[in-house]
Amino acid sequence: MSSPSKRRDMDVMKLMMSDYSVEMINDGLSEFNVMFNGPKESLYEGGVWKVRVELPDAYPYKSPSIGFINKIYHPNVDEMSGSVCLDVINQSWSPMFDLLNVFESFLPQLLLYPNPSDPLNGDAASLMLKDKQQYDQKVKEYCERYAKKEDIANSVTEDGSDEEDISDGQSASSDDEVAGHADP
Repeated sequence: MSSPSKRRDMDVMKLMMSDYSVEMINDGLSEFNVMFNGPKESLYEGGVWKVRVELPDAYPYKSPSIGFINKIYHPNVDEMSGSVCLDVINQSWSPMFDLLNVFESFLPQLLLYPNPSDPLNGDAASLMLKDKQQYDQKVKEYCERYAKKEDIANSVTEDGSDEEDISDGQSASSDDEVAGHADP
């Protein structure tokens, strides 16, 4: 590759040609949402999340910014912002990695093997360490409440929210479907 922009374009196209549903934001290839399914044989199996990806100008030399748009209960995901605490993305990123690595390896590994000793969601980490059964139940409740494929599709297409709403991390859907709103 002769430039970061060619590599970015190639990686985005590779992701779009894979089994992932990619929704572009604005006109460029640097911001988009990806539909991400919870890994099989995990607490998150059956859940579907819309994951926001922002690629910096220096990508692939600088890591992408990754965040869950709909709520997920996990020690290493901030419940309010959806941002992800994952070393391979945040600190040890390498140009050897690409966007498919993020969705095929890094995020599934994050969900399969949470790290409560380095939390972004202290409540989830604490519950996981103190009462694993109650933690598991809460993960499943969040999946049922916030990560249904039909709810995610409807939140963008039926309510008329536009891409600008999503880029602000919010949409016009109900409070229950948007990360960052308090539970009733």
